[in-house]
Amino acid sequence: MAGSVYGDTEAQSSCNPSSKRGGWITFPFLMATLFGLSVTSFGWLMNLIVFLIEEFNIKSIAAAQISNIVNGCTSMLPVVAAVVADSFFGNIPVVSVSAFISLLGICLLTLITSFDYLRPKPCETGSILCQSPSTIQLGFLYAALALVTTGTAGTRVTLASVGANQYEKPKDKGSFFNWYFLTLNAGAVISATAIVYTQDNASWKLGFGLCAAANLISFFVFFSGKRYYKHDKPMKSPFTSLIRVVVAATLRRKAVISSKEEDYHQNELIEETKNSALMPSKSFRFLNRAALKAQGDLKPSGGSFLCSVQEVEDFKAVLRLIPLWLAIILVSTSIGVQASLMVLQGLVTDRGIGPHFKVPAGSLQVITIISACIVIIINNWLVFPMYQKLTHKPLTPLQKVGIGQVFTILSMAISAVVEAKRLKTVGNEHPMSVLWLFPPLVIVGIGEAFQLPANIELFYGEFPESLRNTATSLTSLVIGISFYVSTALIDVIQRNTAWLPDDINHGRVDNVYWVLVIGGVLNLGYFLVCSWVYQYRNFQE
Repeated sequence: MAGSVYGDTEAQSSCNPSSKRGGWITFPFLMATLFGLSVTSFGWLMNLIVFLIEEFNIKSIAAAQISNIVNGCTSMLPVVAAVVADSFFGNIPVVSVSAFISLLGICLLTLITSFDYLRPKPCETGSILCQSPSTIQLGFLYAALALVTTGTAGTRVTLASVGANQYEKPKDKGSFFNWYFLTLNAGAVISATAIVYTQDNASWKLGFGLCAAANLISFFVFFSGKRYYKHDKPMKSPFTSLIRVVVAATLRRKAVISSKEEDYHQNELIEETKNSALMPSKSFRFLNRAALKAQGDLKPSGGSFLCSVQEVEDFKAVLRLIPLWLAIILVSTSIGVQASLMVLQGLVTDRGIGPHFKVPAGSLQVITIISACIVIIINNWLVFPMYQKLTHKPLTPLQKVGIGQVFTILSMAISAVVEAKRLKTVGNEHPMSVLWLFPPLVIVGIGEAFQLPANIELFYGEFPESLRNTATSLTSLVIGISFYVSTALIDVIQRNTAWLPDDINHGRVDNVYWVLVIGGVLNLGYFLVCSWVYQYRNFQE
């Protein structure tokens, strides 16, 4: 089916030589768009808790809960955007509309900080009695958060599909995904430093205004490159065919599976493509009945549940990837727990660097982002080419994910050792320097540089073509699920042990990290087994 779409595009391009669709000519437009949208999304999201406390007089726990909900939605909603793109409108219209919705939301946040009547009066110095926000003020706030959350969710992952669709070779797609994460992280670094500093030290109005400007510029840049993009048409609802496979296989559960090619239904459009399957595979054999011809199936009045062999194989591809997708959740949960605990550790360390600079505890994750950016560049230009030159074959996505998981486990172990050392300094005149927290953050960044681009590369390459937007959203979905699981895990540990009291100086955070190490090792073993039995559909070994 992809061949027909690409063929149509090439035919149009040949009629109009001045119009070149797809390829690296689209790269600067997409990267500039991604960078601007990243600055926007991270610019309002990273400092959200502080904004709610300082500008809306919301209590710290309530602000954290609101931030948790927003973060979870930002990671979970991309799946909805991907389904809409795959089923109805295509990814380019979804990105365009979502970028505009994000622009409306960030402009509304800027207006909220510009007019005093849209915010409660600030708390008086030293007073514990603060004016609560009114219903109207909360309405404007929640409307703005809903808009920016929806806009961010609709652009971040779908934009990755737009970029990957511009390339034919898997090598080019893999390179694009590396650049995608590099640019995404670069925008996050700018937000966590320049934008957050502006919000804290200049004004919230200026900080949100800079985000709005970045969003507006990226919106126009994306549209200016529209004539170069390769437009993939939506293939109706891809989930309909998946459901039909289950229904057809269930209705034909008593049919005898045949070993003859002519006994299975072939879709004429799919049959023409070079990657189509003529015989269903032996795995999940009970699903093969969905494509098995029966008397009356090909008559106009029958065959409503008859599926093609390719539809059956597409459904099997989704089933094969589920165990690998589950293996990513635990390692992402460990990263989420570490991110939360690092802030608490940072608050009880000596954060002074030099006579005039103090590291904000909430900005420690910038170390992870910067290290991930650097390693992505090194991997793309040095490590991966060198490996391919020495072994005469590229690193597969699953190999990259496995390497990333090893680095993540190593980071948790080092975090445990560092925390044990910090606990020994409690009560001393000089607390431990915050610089001791940098090594585990750097190492977890290295792990993310290997596994995050590889996860998207794997799901995008192996999912059925009609589900590729949904495939790229799965990594974001994992992050969202892991965000909630990590919160639940911390709550369970806090309720059942004495390791996480309000004052971690009297706790054992190092034991929490060792639990994450044990879980990470078990998860790595599970992942290796899943990787060993998995067979690629579209990647050459």
